[in-house]
Amino acid sequence: MAEEKKAKERKNEKTEQQIKIEKPKSKQESVKKSSEKDKIKLSGSEKKHSKKYRQAKELVEAGKEYSASEAIELAKKTSTTKFDASIEVHVRLGVNPAAQDQQVRGTVVLPHGTGKTKRIAVVCGSDKEKEAKAAGADKVGESLIAEIEKGKLDFDILVATPDMMPKLGKVGKILGTKGLMPNPKAGTVTTEVGKAVKELKAGRVEFRVDKNGIVHQIIGKVSFDQKKLEENFETFLGALKKAKPSGAKGTYVLSVTLATTMGPGIKIAM
Repeated sequence: MAEEKKAKERKNEKTEQQIKIEKPKSKQESVKKSSEKDKIKLSGSEKKHSKKYRQAKELVEAGKEYSASEAIELAKKTSTTKFDASIEVHVRLGVNPAAQDQQVRGTVVLPHGTGKTKRIAVVCGSDKEKEAKAAGADKVGESLIAEIEKGKLDFDILVATPDMMPKLGKVGKILGTKGLMPNPKAGTVTTEVGKAVKELKAGRVEFRVDKNGIVHQIIGKVSFDQKKLEENFETFLGALKKAKPSGAKGTYVLSVTLATTMGPGIKIAM
């Protein structure tokens, strides 16, 4: 009887140990495991975006092409940032950017600007300084060349008169790497510095095709009125179509997509 009692006690101890081993994990561990399972459900591309972005993307119907007006209205709704985000247009063109006769580059004055304040510097002789200042230039004069040489580039756009271009040659490498070198095609090399500064301040922008055949352009801010954004969009697209190069064959505008800063893309029917 004593032996049977001891055997029974050993069996009970073993059972208790098994219960301890099989005891459920803590609530914290369960939540962690559940969280890991949820993450696995997301695709590779979805993991790259925030929850806010994914929620905003759900408002955009997959595969649908919207009218420009609908796309702008939807873009305002899908903005995920706390700050006043920009609204951007991305146009894929049927051109070969590597071909000399298929380059796309131009300027356009957006009727309502982009919402960004631009600092404009003008390199010119003393005879043009007064005109540039009156037009609203932030920095003026030939002395700017010496500042640029020292690496001081506290401006967003540089305008120059034709006679100053040879002098700017020695700082060409500095300006070129920052995309600030004045160019006649962009309207930043001119004798009419006053007119150039006024247009730039009013919303004149330069556009050009990148190596992938796409033109990117900001047309305003999310806070802009719907009609103003529509007018900016139509003005930009009209200028882009007029800039079609002679060497471009077949369909010129392949696709147009609208998006806010950090927001999902919205396709526009053309």
